[in-house]
Amino acid sequence: MVKVDLSELKVEGKEVIDKLVEFIKDKTGGNPEISSNLMTLEDDKCSKGYMRVLLRKFLYKIGLKPYYRVISGEENTLIIKERRSSEQ
Repeated sequence: MVKVDLSELKVEGKEVIDKLVEFIKDKTGGNPEISSNLMTLEDDKCSKGYMRVLLRKFLYKIGLKPYYRVISGEENTLIIKERRSSEQ
């Protein structure tokens, strides 16, 4: 099972999360489940490495790549994290 922490991406709104679920569904054929701040997808549908690639493609596609990045969390968990601004 691959998990994705969406807590920081939820700031962008429910519409972005819905688009992400549709994107993952189309690319993997799996059915991602959303519960509070976590999206889970069965392991046989997608590996952690491939999920990272898909998340990066999604961020690029909707224009959020300059603002968010995908990092590794705990075992089989990815986190979509807001980038620090260069002004700080």
